[in-house]
Amino acid sequence: MIIKPQALQKGDCVATVSTSFGGAGDPDMRWRYDQGVQRLEEVFGLHVVPMPHSLKGSSYLYEHPEKRAEDLMTAFKDPTIKGIITNIGGEESIRLLPYIDFDVIRENPKIVTGYSDTTITHLCCWKAGLSSFYGLSLLVDLAENVAIDPYTIDMVERLMFQTKPIGEILPPTEWTSEFLPWEISNKYTRRQMQPNHPYELLSGSGVVEGHLLGGCMAVLEFAKSTSIWPKEEDWEGCILFFETSEDKPTPKEVTYWLRNYGAQGILHKARGMLFAKPADETYYEEYKTCISTVLREYGIENMPVLYNVSIGHTEPKAIIPYGAKARIDCEKVALSIDDCAVVDSV
Repeated sequence: MIIKPQALQKGDCVATVSTSFGGAGDPDMRWRYDQGVQRLEEVFGLHVVPMPHSLKGSSYLYEHPEKRAEDLMTAFKDPTIKGIITNIGGEESIRLLPYIDFDVIRENPKIVTGYSDTTITHLCCWKAGLSSFYGLSLLVDLAENVAIDPYTIDMVERLMFQTKPIGEILPPTEWTSEFLPWEISNKYTRRQMQPNHPYELLSGSGVVEGHLLGGCMAVLEFAKSTSIWPKEEDWEGCILFFETSEDKPTPKEVTYWLRNYGAQGILHKARGMLFAKPADETYYEEYKTCISTVLREYGIENMPVLYNVSIGHTEPKAIIPYGAKARIDCEKVALSIDDCAVVDSV
């Protein structure tokens, strides 16, 4: 049974870790880290503790994956730390795998957040039996120029501070993938927002429920056939969630990846799928064709699929708790999580 972490309270300590790219400690990016820390303190009333190696810079941390893993383990073992927030993703956190102590994670359950390459950390938590939170990194979401988006604040409060069922996850009214260089001269420049449109139902009917399991498709490829790849039975009855990253993989790549899930039997075990709004909406229509084509090839063209879900490389984003029971209502074209993500403190 999946373990849910304890809810955060004002005054709690949270750790920041660099499990992948170490840019939070680079001199030209440190202001951005400090801004994210300030937001955690002022908006949520949390006390932030950077782990010992997390701000040593991108060059050092690239050369020392063992130190990145050590920081993660230190954060789990420290009883004063109530949550762990990744600074940002990257591309090679799979290198931490030899240094992960799954017993430490299992015996010290706490909130863990991040997206993209943090998929690896989430799968480590999953292997250890802990529900973690896909979405929200410090340098991106919390350090957003000018202010944290209200949608992000609502997500954090509903999922991490409250123990009641999360309820309906509405799409944000606006979105952006605009890239503004993380230079201090841009600190007070808002990114250009665009009107969002509702979820799209690609296929399916009725209402389906299942536990949430997935991540960034490209990073999931790193994990296949390793010790952290979910067991066959873990996929049974799940609602898959997928996003495609800022690398904007081609429709052919997405088709190949989805066929692999079909070949593994995972698509047949799943009850439904959530697919993210692509970064910049690149390949927006093409990805829909990929999904429908592969489901048809595997004889499951009636699987409920919600598309344009804000769980990827667009901001603001929803937060997805691994293992929580979600519901896709095809008639209403709606998504809800009929589960709490955290539990009361002991």
